[in-house]
Parts: sequence; C-alpha cells; structure tokens
Amino acid sequence: MSATTRYAAMSRRAAMTAAALTAMVAMAGCNSGGAGAPADGDMAMGAPEGAKVTVVEYASVTCHVCEAWQKENWEAFKAAYVDTNKVRYVFREIPTPPAEIAVAGFLVARCAGEGKYFDVVHELLASREEFVTDPRSTLFRVGNGAGLSNDQVQQCITNEAAQIAAEERAQAARSAGVDSTPTFLVNGTKVITPGSPSGPSMDDLSKAIDAELAKN
Repeated sequence: MSATTRYAAMSRRAAMTAAALTAMVAMAGCNSGGAGAPADGDMAMGAPEGAKVTVVEYASVTCHVCEAWQKENWEAFKAAYVDTNKVRYVFREIPTPPAEIAVAGFLVARCAGEGKYFDVVHELLASREEFVTDPRSTLFRVGNGAGLSNDQVQQCITNEAAQIAAEERAQAARSAGVDSTPTFLVNGTKVITPGSPSGPSMDDLSKAIDAELAKN
C-alpha cells in the first residue's frame, strides 16, 4: 500500500469522527458563553490550576481567524501573561472544516506529548494554508519536527480511542455554548472585539485580564 493510499485510508477513519463534529459545530467563518470550568483533555500553560485568572481559548488548526489571532497576538500575550505566570492559559480543541484535517492535526499534537503539544498546534496554525491543501505532507513534516516518525503520525490519526476522545471534547465545547472560533474566556466571561477579523484584540484581552488580576 502506498503512502498516499494509507493516508487516504486513515483520513476516512478520522472522517467518521469529523463528520459528527462538523454537524455539531457549524462554524461561521471560522460568537459562545460559559465553559470556564476545567474540562477533560485541557492543555495548559502558565500558572497552575487554581490560578487567580484563567484564560480559555477554543480554537481550531484549520480556522483562518485562529491563524490570524496567533500571528497578531500570541507572542505578546504569551510574554505578558503566560511566561510571567500571571494567568493559566488553557487551549481547547474544536475542529472546524475541513474537520477531518483539524482532527488529524490535534491527534498528532497530542501524540507529540504535553511538552510539544503547543509547538505542534502553533506550527500547524502558522502553516494553515499548506496544512489544508496538503495535510499529509504537512502532518509528516510537523510530526517529524516533534520527534514522531511517519508511521507514528499515521498511528496517531487512526487511533480509534483518540478519535472518540476528540469527539467528546468537541461535544463538551458545544454543550458549553461555544459556536465559533476563536472563542476566548477570561474567568468564564467571553471577550469580544466587535468587527475584528482576528478574534479579540490584545487590548481587549488585557483589559479583561488586568481587571481580574486587580480584584482582591
């Protein structure tokens, strides 16, 4: 079986989960409420659980708005709040179309391990256009960079238990009222920048975070 055929087969298996996710979460251009409490499968950086301020981001590696937010705001946000342990930053996966590709990306990120999870997610976002048009090559390249072989990448994507867990995380997001990406919550309150093409601005996030940090 050729590598292309194997990838097509694993994509079909991933699509079993992705089809359900797409039906549940029909994203509009890649708005939400609630969802501030800890959830199974959370991936986090910065301050430990129980921190005074928790920032939750719901995002997808195939979402162009998420890609724009990362390019415009991630480094400044990370330097100001994550690296300084002022906030606990939690990332939650919510696949957007093409959902089977997003699911595959998240599965590979989790196979890379907690220490490299965010490296994989951020590289997939930085390579979003390439990832959507040539997922096989992109997943192998990014997975290899995280220490995974091509066979390990394929095993990650075809792992049925991992696919079920991915669906459960998406269902939890839907139950919490999340209906677009990226969605940001600061201590459970959604932050919005009206008219922004890249999610909430750094200014609006900072105002919400600083207000929570200032509380007694």
